Amino acid sequence: MKQKTILLVEDNPDDADLTLRALKKSKILNDVIVARDGVEALNYLLPQDGQKQLPALVLLDLKLPRVDGHEVLRRIREDERTRLLPVIILTTSKEQRDLLAGYGHSCNSYICKPVDSVEFISAVQQIGMYWLMLNEPPPMA
Repeated sequence: MKQKTILLVEDNPDDADLTLRALKKSKILNDVIVARDGVEALNYLLPQDGQKQLPALVLLDLKLPRVDGHEVLRRIREDERTRLLPVIILTTSKEQRDLLAGYGHSCNSYICKPVDSVEFISAVQQIGMYWLMLNEPPPMA
């Protein structure tokens, strides 16, 4: 069985590093691909040749350069190859419009990044444990 990959879409290097440390600390040793903006994320998920092993999980920030997280999520859901892919919005935004837009574009979960690093690590550990170990994923196209 292939190891499940995580796609982390995060432009803040500190948050990306903290997320990677949290996964490692919780013994989630899955490969993590980091996309630093929305264009990188879309190029990874929706390559022109269509030949890409999809990640098991996408952790998606909303405030991204070039293409924002809402647009990334919208395009993920439009494409038959990725429409069922589990996408967790992991963001600092507590704005109701972002929350509604995230669920409106069918995110699987919306999590506000805790400011405290210990709480942030705990949140990432719980995300990894649930989505990679407990959750039964849909069959991918």
